[in-house]
Amino acid sequence: MDYTLAMKTIAVASNNPVKLQAVLDAFRFIFSKEKWQTISMEVPSGVSHQPMSDSETHIGAVNRARNAQFARPDADYWVGIEGGVEDLEGEMSAFAWVVVVTRQLLGQSRSGTFMIPPAVAKLVREGKELGIADDIIFGRSNSKQQNGAIGLLTDNAIDRKALYQHAVILALVPFKNPRLYPR
Repeated sequence: MDYTLAMKTIAVASNNPVKLQAVLDAFRFIFSKEKWQTISMEVPSGVSHQPMSDSETHIGAVNRARNAQFARPDADYWVGIEGGVEDLEGEMSAFAWVVVVTRQLLGQSRSGTFMIPPAVAKLVREGKELGIADDIIFGRSNSKQQNGAIGLLTDNAIDRKALYQHAVILALVPFKNPRLYPR
């Protein structure tokens, strides 16, 4: 008898390799006995390219997860990750929302939050996306597909993948404990 586990599919609403790896690592950590594969895709968020509030960022993550579900109904899980910023008493914070859905459950979590430097915040307020603003200030190229603002600011003590991976793990809590969460 073959006891090989069937591979489960996670449709991730992004082509960003950092987000894909964060999702895959989180699923492998929480459900270590399962075999996983990711499918990446670009789907609309329905919000600004740079969400400027907690609410707008959350809506973007929900929309991405649901649009991934619509685009790939054959997957087992659908994940939306949306990074955003918000002004707080003259400073700008950065964070991300993660939404994971299945046919039965919804899991969601927000990443850790950190304050971005005033020079970066100024560019974001002028209409630049955070990743582009980081590249300008730090003299980098495509940092959002590498270590991101958090990696640049912490000398990679925490990078973008780690920031997202924690949030994905937290969004998986209802799936790890389904009897505790209503369907």
